[in-house]
Amino acid sequence: MGGCGIGRRGFATALGAALVAPAVVRADDYPARPITLIVPFAAGGSMDILARLVASRAAPNLGQTIVVDNRGGAGGLIGAAAVAHAEPDGYTLLMASAAQVTIPPWVNSGLTFDPPKDLAPVAHLVDTPMALIVSAKSPMKTVGDFIAEARAHRGSLNYASTGVGTISNLVMESLKLAADIDVVHVPYRGAAPALNDLQAGQVQAMFTSTASAGALVEAGKLRALAVTTPGRSQLMPEVPTMAESGWPTAEVVVWAGIMAPAGLPLTILHRLERAFMEAALAPEIQGRLAKLGADPVGHDSARFAEVLEKDLALWQRVALASGVRVE
Repeated sequence: MGGCGIGRRGFATALGAALVAPAVVRADDYPARPITLIVPFAAGGSMDILARLVASRAAPNLGQTIVVDNRGGAGGLIGAAAVAHAEPDGYTLLMASAAQVTIPPWVNSGLTFDPPKDLAPVAHLVDTPMALIVSAKSPMKTVGDFIAEARAHRGSLNYASTGVGTISNLVMESLKLAADIDVVHVPYRGAAPALNDLQAGQVQAMFTSTASAGALVEAGKLRALAVTTPGRSQLMPEVPTMAESGWPTAEVVVWAGIMAPAGLPLTILHRLERAFMEAALAPEIQGRLAKLGADPVGHDSARFAEVLEKDLALWQRVALASGVRVE
C-alpha cells in the first residue's frame, strides 16, 4: 500500500545510515548557523506549541537559534516531505508524529517520500494519551457499555474523527476489529467541530487527545470512558486505561519526536539527540508539557526507532484489516 516498498526496510535502517554516512561536518563545527525545525501544521496547535517549547530549551545547548517553520497542508505531509528531501546536514528537522510518518505508508496513495527510508529518528519527546469520549448525557459510562450498545444496535451508532486516515479514525477502527462491532465513521475537519457534535448527540463517540477533550470533560459536557496509553493520563487520572477496561488490543501511544533526513552524520545526530532529550526532560519544560496533556519521554534515537517500528507494524495491520484509504 502507498507504493513505498516498506516491507524490506524500516526506521532502524534509516538510523543505521548515520553510521556509514560521511561525516562532512565535524561535531565541533556544528551547528554553524541557525537550525530550521519544520512543524507540518499551522501555528497555534499542540504540535506547534510543543515544537516551540523544546526548541527554546534545546537552542542554548546547541549554541544556535532554532527557527520554527510552520508548513501546513495535506495532513502534515507537505512539511514532512520537505524534510525527507532536505540535505542530511542537521539544519533541517521535522517535528514529527504518526500522522506524517507511520500511518501514511499504509493509507495514503501517491506519497512523494518513503518515511522509513527517507526519515531518521533523532529523539522521542513526548507521548500523548487519547481517550474514548462520549457526551455527558450519554448513558454509556464504560468501554463495556459502549461495546454492548454497539453490538446491540449494529450500524446505528456513529463515531467522529478528525478525518479519514487520521489516528482518531484508525484507533476506533482498531477497536471495531478487536470487539467485532459496527460503528459508522463520520469524518470532520478537526477536533473542535467533532467535539461540538459529540456534545449535541449528533455522533455517539470519538477517540481524541486528552488535551483536546480535557476542558470539556472537566466542565461536565463530555465523559471520558478510557485512555489508550499503558498508564493513566496526568490530565485524567481517574479515567481507566483501555487495558484496565478489558481491551488491551486498543492500546495506542500517540508519540511526537524530532526526525531528520536519513543519512545524518552520527556526530551531528548525537548532538541533536542530547539537546532535544535534555529539553524534553528539563523540569521547567515538563510542567508546561503536562498542561498540554503530554507525558515527557526523552528517549534517544535507538529507542525512538523501536517505537517507530512497532507503530509502523500496528498501523499496517489496522489499515489492511479495515481498508481505510486516503485517495
